[in-house]
Amino acid sequence: MDSQQINQFLNDFFTETGCDVVWQNDTFNIQLTIEMDKKIMNRPFYWQYIEATNSEPNPARLQLTTSMQEQGERVHFGSPRLQQLYLVTDELGAYVEMYESIDTSAAQTFLTPWLAVNYKIAYCCDCTKEMLYSFGLNLMTGELLLDFHRLLIQKDLSVTKPMNGFCVKHIIAPLRGLKRIQAAMEEIILQDNHSWADEAMIKWQREQRVLDYFYNGLEEKPEIYNIEQQALQERYEAKIKIDIVNGGLFYLRNV
Repeated sequence: MDSQQINQFLNDFFTETGCDVVWQNDTFNIQLTIEMDKKIMNRPFYWQYIEATNSEPNPARLQLTTSMQEQGERVHFGSPRLQQLYLVTDELGAYVEMYESIDTSAAQTFLTPWLAVNYKIAYCCDCTKEMLYSFGLNLMTGELLLDFHRLLIQKDLSVTKPMNGFCVKHIIAPLRGLKRIQAAMEEIILQDNHSWADEAMIKWQREQRVLDYFYNGLEEKPEIYNIEQQALQERYEAKIKIDIVNGGLFYLRNV
């Protein structure tokens, strides 16, 4: 991630969270909102005092820069501030509710609820393979679409419900819909090729034989043997991790 990409991320992050941003020469002067001050400035006692005394709040200002020549807190790939903003992004973006925009001159339009869930799947052993899956479930009909994010990025979406949009009440409850999507995700994993796990087991058995060879003949194995055996298990034992990256409820016209 280069400095230009970080600059764009900083601008998008603070703009989208409602902060006033002035961006010039790789430097950002940012007036934080109350919410963002609470999230990233680590001033709990200040905000406790303000709320207890009903005083006028004074959110902090930040000066961030991606340049070595400019004044301000340096932000670069791997820096604590950037990692903090990534975590806040994950928190704020974990769930959204958005509506497809409708031309104000159009007649009243029905908007259908879709539950969208993005997964990260990791096949873990001595090597790790990660994959992203995006599902969309129509909460009216039960239709399930894969690669749903590709459809969403083509839509003009807003967090504000359009005045001439009528949001249809869902028939399938979102929690039940999530279970359907989860079952579909598990079926994809079940049908996948898992030769990687067999290959890892072969490597594990081979290295276990080498380990046993070095300690062959010992009536009682030393502690280091148990430590190395545990290390082999941690390295080669096949695991599948399923994580929900984010999701949301989207009211759309046509899919």
